Amino acid sequence: MKHLHIALWGVLPYLTLVLLAGGVTWRYHYDRFGFTTRSSQLHESRLLRIGGPLFHYGLLFVIAGHVAGLLVPEWLTDRLHISERLYHANALLCGGGAGLATAVGLAVLLYRRLRVPAVRLATSRSDRVVYPLLTAVLLAGLAATASGMAANSYDYRRGVSIWFRSLFVLDPDVSAMAHAPLVYQAHALLAMALFTLWPFSRLVHAFTAPVGYLVRPYVVYRSRTPSAPYRHPAVGAARGISGRRRR
Repeated sequence: MKHLHIALWGVLPYLTLVLLAGGVTWRYHYDRFGFTTRSSQLHESRLLRIGGPLFHYGLLFVIAGHVAGLLVPEWLTDRLHISERLYHANALLCGGGAGLATAVGLAVLLYRRLRVPAVRLATSRSDRVVYPLLTAVLLAGLAATASGMAANSYDYRRGVSIWFRSLFVLDPDVSAMAHAPLVYQAHALLAMALFTLWPFSRLVHAFTAPVGYLVRPYVVYRSRTPSAPYRHPAVGAARGISGRRRR
C-alpha cells in the first residue's frame, strides 16, 4: 500500500503536469487553430445564455476558492485574525454556492447537448469523455464540501493543503494525502485525470482567454487617401461675402 500511495500522491501529480504542459505545447505548435470552443451558438442560444454564464462564472469562483483553500496556509489566516469558524463557514457558503452554480450550469449545457439534435451531432469523441469526467469532478468536490458540514469533520487545511503545497517544493508529503478521506482522494484523482485530457479536448480554449484586451491600446483607424481639411460652414460663408465685396 505504501508504494501505491507514493505512485498516486508522489509521482502521478508530476506526470499530470508534464502531460498538461506538453500537450498544450504540442497542440499549440501543430493545431493552433484548434484552440476553440467549437461554439454551437448558431444551433441554439436560449439554453446557452442560461447555462454558459452559470458554468463559467461559477467555475471562476470555484477556482478562486481552491487557490485560497490550498495555497493559503493556516498560519496566515491566523495572523489576519480570521477564525477557523468564520473561514469554514465562508468556504461552505461561498464554495458550496459556486459549486452548485457550476453544476447547474453544466447540467443545462448537457441537457442542451443531448436534447438539441444539431448540438448533439456536433459532439466530438473527446466531449463524450470529458463531460462525464467533468461532472464526476464537480460532484466529488460538492460531496467533499458537504462533508465539512458535519461536526468534527475533516480539516483539509491540515492534510490535502499541506500535500498540495509540498508538490511545489518537489518534496510531496504523501502521508498527508494518504490519510485524507476517500472523497477528497477521489476528487484529486478525477481532477488529475481531467487535467491529463485537457489539452486534447475543447477545454484547451481556456488558455486563449483574451486577457490582452484589458490592457491593449486604442486602435486608431486612418484612411489611406488624404482627406480635405474640415471647414466650418460659417467660415465658408464669411469668405463668400468678403469675395463679393472685393468685386
